[in-house]
Amino acid sequence: MSVRTVANIVLMMLLAMPAVAQRYHVAACDWMMLKRQKLGEFALARQLGADGVEMDMGPLGKRVLFDNQLRDSAQAAKFRHYADSLEVKVPSVAMSGFFAQSLIKRDNYRDLIADCFDTMRKFGSKVAFLPLGGCGNGWKTPGAEHDELVKRLRVIGGMAEKEGVVVGIRTALDAKADKRLLKEIGSDGIRIYYNFQDAADNGRDICKELKTLGKDRIIQIHASNTDGVLLQDDPEIDLPKIKKTLDKMGWSGWLVVERSRDASRVRDVKYNFGHNIAYLKQVFQK
Repeated sequence: MSVRTVANIVLMMLLAMPAVAQRYHVAACDWMMLKRQKLGEFALARQLGADGVEMDMGPLGKRVLFDNQLRDSAQAAKFRHYADSLEVKVPSVAMSGFFAQSLIKRDNYRDLIADCFDTMRKFGSKVAFLPLGGCGNGWKTPGAEHDELVKRLRVIGGMAEKEGVVVGIRTALDAKADKRLLKEIGSDGIRIYYNFQDAADNGRDICKELKTLGKDRIIQIHASNTDGVLLQDDPEIDLPKIKKTLDKMGWSGWLVVERSRDASRVRDVKYNFGHNIAYLKQVFQK
């Protein structure tokens, strides 16, 4: 048998082997790329090398519901078709309006969550991002605000379980406090949406926090820091060490770029997100 024949047989065997499933995937927030619910977000994500985009529900402000054009099934189908054609996933849908709005004070919070779930259904998304920043700090200590927030998160968790999805909450608490909160809520529909920035801003060790939380409590990760420098130049974010930690934990999932923009080029989307996506892929998908 000639060397060429052997080489051809080996090549055919390799091609016939099933592809190894990627353990980590990289996405970016559409609202931070200045593409909130714009059809061009998928082409931009593809151009920058991202595997997906975290799509936002739209602003809230004084509106009753999110400013969500994807409530229209025809429009959503158009977006979904275009995303699929580019092989760009929508792993999660964000409710960034709650960065400024209080979940505790919104009487129609169930309607807002249901609107998010409806949009997720149209894109096959399994994770909702719910920041609690608009709730202030009063809920972080025992009292009426804390009790009301836990009550509402239990309701939301129940809604998520029925829908077969998970709501990832961003609390800015440390890992031990997050564990206590999840235990108090007591729902498989609520987990932590971990954010590197919260740990860095408060001088906490990211790897220790990840290990404290454990893989089953973390549904997704915003893998970026506050704006200043790119991820590859950030002394507070040791990505290779973080990857080793997540590997040992057995965690897998989506790493989503939110910030970490070069302070001198904040509005240069392609430069900032392109570099950060490339660096995450270099570390996590090599």
